[in-house]
Amino acid sequence: MSLEGKRIVILGGSSGLGLAAARAAAEVGGSIVIASSRAARVEAALATLPPGTTGHIVDLADEGNVKALFAQLGRFDHFLFTAGEELRLAPLAETDIAAARRFFELRFWGAYTAAKYGSGSIRPGGSIVFTSGTRPRSGWSLGASVCAAMEGLTRALAVELAPIRVNIVSPGMVKTPLWENVPEEKREEMNLQTGQRLPVGHVGEAQEVAQAYLYLMQQTYITGQVLNVDGGGTLI
Repeated sequence: MSLEGKRIVILGGSSGLGLAAARAAAEVGGSIVIASSRAARVEAALATLPPGTTGHIVDLADEGNVKALFAQLGRFDHFLFTAGEELRLAPLAETDIAAARRFFELRFWGAYTAAKYGSGSIRPGGSIVFTSGTRPRSGWSLGASVCAAMEGLTRALAVELAPIRVNIVSPGMVKTPLWENVPEEKREEMNLQTGQRLPVGHVGEAQEVAQAYLYLMQQTYITGQVLNVDGGGTLI
């Protein structure tokens, strides 16, 4: 299925994987709508995207905001959910439960709410693509939990919302703003060490993972699936 002329809504499309997916979809003729909670990022993203791209400032963790957004948007063909706060890495004993609950508000409940209010506006042949993450490591209990929840949601909605296709991209280590809370020197060392272990020899770039979102929008014979884009990380 071509994305030429297809209207694509990207929640979290102002930076990282979402912005990379917006650029990739625009390059193949998609008509792009991005939404994010940060006005400055939306403005900066729109400056890099083709004329005609529209942007919305929305708190994706707020049900009323999400409902109002989809009521305003009308019909479209696909939506991607790539929104997420900076990663929270900490041992279980040091995890603040209130902060952990807030983490789920955007990453899980934001996606759930978007599916509730957005799925009814998807045209025939359209799809939803969520975002997951890599396998867990020590200190990654929170991120691993929300990713597992998202993958379960994907499978359930693929059945409930059929024939709308619902899939999820599971990236490995990727250079995006989600890692900005990690000091630069430590981040570079982590990227180098991880890249050396991976079969492909490097950590991912956002534009590489963006191709997975395009594939899942265009592939009409796949639903309820997790597409790992991790440089072979699941093999080691």
